[in-house]
Amino acid sequence: MEKKYIVRLTAEERKGLENLVAKGSAAAYRIRHANILLKADADGPAWPDERVADAFGCHAKTVRNLRQRFVERGLETALWRKKQAEPSRKRILDGRAEAHLIALSCSNPPPGRVRWTLSLLADKLVELEIVEAVSDQTVRRTLKKTSSSRTCVSAG
Repeated sequence: MEKKYIVRLTAEERKGLENLVAKGSAAAYRIRHANILLKADADGPAWPDERVADAFGCHAKTVRNLRQRFVERGLETALWRKKQAEPSRKRILDGRAEAHLIALSCSNPPPGRVRWTLSLLADKLVELEIVEAVSDQTVRRTLKKTSSSRTCVSAG
C-alpha cells in the first residue's frame, strides 16, 4: 500500500526531535511520537508503518494517523495527543441547571431544615424537573466550582 502522507523532516525538525528523545524528560507519548516521526522520515530511515509500530509498541494505524497529523497540521500538533471533538460524557448540569442550583442553594431551606444538604439539593433539582437525575456528588462538585457557600446563613 502506497503511503498517502509522506513525512519529510527538515534538519531543524530532526534535530529538535532527536533532542526531545535524548533528554527523555517529556511525556512518554511525546517521546514515542518523536521516535515514530524520526523513523517514518522519508529522507531518513523511511521505515514502513508496520515496522515502526512493532518497534514502538503501537498500532500501525497510530503511525498512519501521526503521519497525517504531521503533514496536515505540522510538527507541534503531531507531538501532542489529538484533542477530542466533543467530551466523552455529556455534562449533567449545564449553565442553566447550574444557575438553578446556585439560586436554590442560596434560598431558604425546606421547612424543618436548618440548611440545604447536597442530597436535598439533588432531590429538589429532580423534583423541579431541571434534570432527570443527579447525584449529590455532582451537586458538590458544581458548588465547589463556584464561590457560593451552602453553609452560610446569609448569602448576601
